[in-house]
Amino acid sequence: MCGIYLTNIPIEEEAVKLKLESIQFRGPDYLGIQKVFDLTFGHLRLSILDLNVRSHQPMTFEDLVIVFNGEIYNFQELKTDLVALGYTFDTTSDTEVLLKGYKEWGAALVPKLNGMFAFAIYDATSRKIFCSRDRLGVKPFYYSWKDGDFEICSQLRPISQHKQINNEAVSMYLDCGYIPSPYTIYQNVYKLPPGNNLEIDLDRQKYDVKEYWNLKEVAEVSLSYNEAKEKLHTLLKDAVKIRLQADVPFGSFLSGGIDSALISSIASTVSKDPIKTFSIGFEDPEYDESKIAAEYAKIIGSEHTETICKATDILEMIPQLVKVFDEPFADSSALPSLLLNKITKQSVTMVLSGDGGDESFFGYNHFRLVPYANKITFVPYFLRKMAASVLSFNFLGARALSYKGILNAASKYDFIAGIFVGYDSLLKKRNFNWLSHYNGYKIWSKDLLQATADLNIKLWLENDSNVKVDRASMAHSVEVRSPFLDYNIIEFARTLPISFRCEKGRRKKILKDILKEYIPEEVFDQPKRGFAVPLAGWIRNELRNEFEENLTDDFLLQIPILNTPRFKDIFRKHLEGKHDYSSFIWRIYILSKWYQEFGFYKKIAVQ
Repeated sequence: MCGIYLTNIPIEEEAVKLKLESIQFRGPDYLGIQKVFDLTFGHLRLSILDLNVRSHQPMTFEDLVIVFNGEIYNFQELKTDLVALGYTFDTTSDTEVLLKGYKEWGAALVPKLNGMFAFAIYDATSRKIFCSRDRLGVKPFYYSWKDGDFEICSQLRPISQHKQINNEAVSMYLDCGYIPSPYTIYQNVYKLPPGNNLEIDLDRQKYDVKEYWNLKEVAEVSLSYNEAKEKLHTLLKDAVKIRLQADVPFGSFLSGGIDSALISSIASTVSKDPIKTFSIGFEDPEYDESKIAAEYAKIIGSEHTETICKATDILEMIPQLVKVFDEPFADSSALPSLLLNKITKQSVTMVLSGDGGDESFFGYNHFRLVPYANKITFVPYFLRKMAASVLSFNFLGARALSYKGILNAASKYDFIAGIFVGYDSLLKKRNFNWLSHYNGYKIWSKDLLQATADLNIKLWLENDSNVKVDRASMAHSVEVRSPFLDYNIIEFARTLPISFRCEKGRRKKILKDILKEYIPEEVFDQPKRGFAVPLAGWIRNELRNEFEENLTDDFLLQIPILNTPRFKDIFRKHLEGKHDYSSFIWRIYILSKWYQEFGFYKKIAVQ
């Protein structure tokens, strides 16, 4: 788990060092810089496997040089194959396996990998650079390209200055709360999409992006429910086991939810010693799951650490959030995630998490909306559009415009997309051309619940959940491994009948039936809360001054695509306690803090 950097721009070594030091939290154990011909490689190491200096990067082998971020969980298996082919190894790291594996198999290596990864390998013979990002986008990969000059990095901040804001990306952020790949907040800077390779031909000054993995059309498996449950349980145990390979202390996040409880339970049976578990709680009982998590810990026999998150803790974390996330990012659960990792780092360096279970097994509350897609779109579009324009829905308060947006959904797939991009907006004008990058959800499955899950995996998981987990953990030099994001589990889950995963409104049915083997059902059968914070009340009370000081006309006028009068209206209504507009207000607030952090805020004389 590290930070990578590579460029062909002639930058002094001291300047490259400063760039890497700006994100040194990603790898505090070693900073390495190496010049190879006209290229400069940089690497920040967080030592997890083979703590010896022999595994520092950049790493070379014959005519190859690599910088790599992540973990290859099946590296021992690949190493055995390479030894049989005559290769010898000087380290016990997965980096050397990756490098020599590329020497043997070239691009054909990538489909063999099971892991989370982002890497770049330079071949001095062909004068080409081969890069790849893992299937689910667990690890970040940014690159800039202009007239043949490029930079590659794990984060945006080190990529050269003199960047211009991409207003199209700002509009995406205001709708989604994050910026979807392949876009970034800057012009001429991109994210490599998950499941893709990037190849740069240095002599021709061209690059090419090619997909090596994606979700595909669903083909249901012919298994009974018990057979499917047994196979899934085996896959989960295997996924946990291979993620416990580490030369540092490890633990597991444990909330009151199904997913982390199941992962922690399995880990407790695999580990020789009692595992360490960590949870965050809130003073507000509506959001607090700490008591349930503590009960889980008692049952599985873990050494449990619980931290209660207060509004003052959140306020203290905001500057760090803006600093380490690089782009505007409005998932407020990133704040308790930062605090959780801060506490975790005091005991362990690597930790398991339950991220990814909700996507494949219909855990999120928004899956309850899906059955309405067919019912609403059954009514002719022109009638719904007319109703949306004539009726006010004012009696619905904050949800009025959302209901209008639902009626305006042209198709059932637009309805599904609205779950993720919102049925209401703060923009003067919305543009969803960027969604074409995610159109696979319309063809991979005829079932709308699965189609929603697929968009959840491709859009939200990569750009929200994975970003949150990566930045919040890296901010405190913690490595997070998520067994549910093993591609074997993602692929297998999609072949299961819908009824195995959701039956009569019982979401995550198969996971709950596996969990019963570890924890009594009466303990874990609780309403889903999610990892949310009581933001609405905090904005009106503890954090009110902070929001009023940042959401000024001075700032709002700098966002030309924003419907400023409407935002000011909803901000006023929220402060007055009339409605809950906290998600919209938080997005604008984070954007204002980002403008300040990255030097885009300009004082404007308001008349």
